[in-house]
Formats: sequence, structure tokens, C-alpha cells
Amino acid sequence: MNKKLGALALLGASAVVLAGCAGGSSSGGSATPEAAELRVWLVGTDTPQDARDYLTTTFAEQNPGSKIVIEEQQWTGLVDKLTTSLSSNDSPDIVEMGNTQAAAFTSSGALLDISDIQDKLGGDDLLPGFVEAGSWDGKLFAAPYYSGARVVFYNTAQYQTAGVTAPSTLADYVSNAGKLSAALPGVSGVYFPGKDWYNALPFIWENGGEIAVQKDGKWDAQLSSDASVDGIKQVQEVMASSLAPKDGDETESWVPFRTEKAATLSAPSWAYWSIVADEDKAPTALADTLGYFALPGKDGGAAKVFAGGSNIGIAAKSAHPELAKSALEIMLSDDYQEILAKGGLVPAKKSLGKDVAAATPELAKVIADAAAGAKLTPASPKWADVEAKGLLQDFFVKVAQGGDVKSLATELDTQIESILNG
Repeated sequence: MNKKLGALALLGASAVVLAGCAGGSSSGGSATPEAAELRVWLVGTDTPQDARDYLTTTFAEQNPGSKIVIEEQQWTGLVDKLTTSLSSNDSPDIVEMGNTQAAAFTSSGALLDISDIQDKLGGDDLLPGFVEAGSWDGKLFAAPYYSGARVVFYNTAQYQTAGVTAPSTLADYVSNAGKLSAALPGVSGVYFPGKDWYNALPFIWENGGEIAVQKDGKWDAQLSSDASVDGIKQVQEVMASSLAPKDGDETESWVPFRTEKAATLSAPSWAYWSIVADEDKAPTALADTLGYFALPGKDGGAAKVFAGGSNIGIAAKSAHPELAKSALEIMLSDDYQEILAKGGLVPAKKSLGKDVAAATPELAKVIADAAAGAKLTPASPKWADVEAKGLLQDFFVKVAQGGDVKSLATELDTQIESILNG
């Protein structure tokens, strides 16, 4: 996900060695833990306030004398901050991390083994891909928290003005970007800032390319393959017609969209609520002209999109592991997860997927179609190091600035292989 260097970070998140907790013991607290203050790190604003209130209130009721303090973190630089904080003597108790970052911390001993409460958290009902991302050596260290596939939002009035209809193929989507920009001066046909690698990945996958695959026990980066290059060139074409900053990121990308400075926006499904209402929950003008579709595939249907979302775990150095387990059980409870669903997030439990809030049955179907083909980044414990170094962000900024795709991709493949195979 969009994740925002201390000395330890320079060693790479996957290389962290935590004294006295390398095994991630699932013990460490009494059956009736003493009252304490529990620090919970939640990232960004994706967790709605209603869910935060439910967590703090319910935890206090279930654990008299104890309380939860939520400390909001930013996605930018998160890997480095987690790397440093989880190894310190002032570690938070519960931490949220992106699903693509989880493997770095599950494999390093930074998180507590929570296999003993996996059934209480949801067991077989938990999202399997996120369970895999949060597991290491057959043990669960980071539970699924929420998921969300990217969908495409568009301004129906601007499309009508430009004489453009919703696309049926990926090539149509690319073509529409240029047509919309040409017909609507001062408007991005598709809002696509240079650092937004999450929205670039589907173009690679749909053209038959990959980021990296394992061959004979080693990772083979493939962004410079002919198939991947074809997809990246499509990204470059869309970025060329976008007025989004070439060195900008996707943070709050719905702002230019809902102010009609962009006709199209590909974003996580939960962005819907930021688009149709302001911070005071007052409806925005765009609420009446909003349409949506699943990013189309190369040959039609829904494209393979990046599966955004988070895992959540307990720090191995938590001073209050039993209280932390109590809090985690609340966060994975049906009541809490249904609050997330009402906020447009895909719950951590398969059985609650039907409860994802949507304005219309059409949007619900779009979310389901997009989620069905969602993919993740390479399943390597060292992938978080790639993210922490911002390699993909730097690469796509250069692509947005018109750089030669093949040579840039060849250089990036070398960097990725050096990290994943290091």
C-alpha cells in the first residue's frame, strides 16, 4: 500500500534481530493481566472514527482500569519507523502494517506469535491471502485487518461533455485518458501522479508481465521483459496526459477528482466516502455525477489490480501481550469488522464481505469484480526493503518524466534482485 531512515532501517527491515524475542513467543502475560495503557498504531485515516471509538470503549469495559491510546501513523516512511520502533524498549503494543510489508516483520521476530488465538480471531474465516502474508514458518504473526481492491471512479458529466464512454478494454482506458484531457482544458483525463506504482501494476500484469518471480530458489525481476515494458509504456502514455505532479504521490488523490480537476480516478474502494462527502459529512457536488467501473482488462472483463489492505499484529516487545491479545480480538470481532465494512473497507472475514457498504448495487458489484482479480507483490520477506527504498516510486517518476522505459526497467530489475536475493 502507499507506505510514507534510522540506523536500523539502513540494514533493511528483514534483517532486524530483536534481542530476547527472536522466536516471537506467544507467552509473556498472566491470565488476568494488570491494568495498563495499551498503545495502538493505526496508519492513515482508513480506520473510521466509529471503529476507533468502539475499540477504546469496548476494551475499557472488558479490561477495567486499562485503556487504549491510538497513535496515528503515516504510510510514508512506515517501514523504517516500524523497524526502529519494534526493536526499541519503547515499542508500541499493536501495530498496523501494509499487507505487502508484513512478511518483513513476521520473519524477523518483531511480532508476537498469535497462533494460539487464531481461532478466536476468525480461524478459517479470515482472508486467506492476508493470513499467508502475515504468517511465517507455519505460525501467524499478523492477522488480516482489512482489504480493498481498486476501482475506477469517473465524472459522468465530464465524460458526456468529452463524448467519451466508460471503457471496455485497457486500451480504451488509455485512449480515453488522452481524449478527456484534450476535451477538458485544465482537467486530467486520468489523475495519475508519478509515484503511484499501485495503479501502474495492473498494466504490467494485464500485458503478461510480472514484478519478479522465483526461479531455482532465486528471485528473477521481470520489469524489463517485453510484456512488462508494453504495460509500462501504457502507464507512461496515461501519465503524459495527466496534470498530476510527475513527482507526486497518490495521497488524497480524491481531492482533485471531487473538485472536478480530474475526470477519472483509480483508487481503493473506500475512497468513495471521501469523494461524496467532506470532512463534516456534507455531500459534495460530485455525488450526483459519480460513476464507477472495474479497471478493464486487456481483453475485457476486470483487470488484475493491486490488493490493498493491512495486517495487524502485536509487538514482540509489548509489555502487555495478554491485554494486546484482548484488543486484537475486539478488532477482529464481527461488530468491529462490520463498522469497517460500513466505511467501505473489505472486512478481514470472508463471511462479512457481503456487508461492505456501497451506495448502489452497481458499486457493490464493481468492488466484487475488482477484488476477484486482485494480486499482491512478490511474497518475499525482503519486499518491504524494496518499498522502504522507494524504488518503484522513483522508477515511475522517471517514467512520468518521459524516460526510456526499457533502460529504466533494466536498472530497476538489477536493484530489486540485489535486495530480494541479498
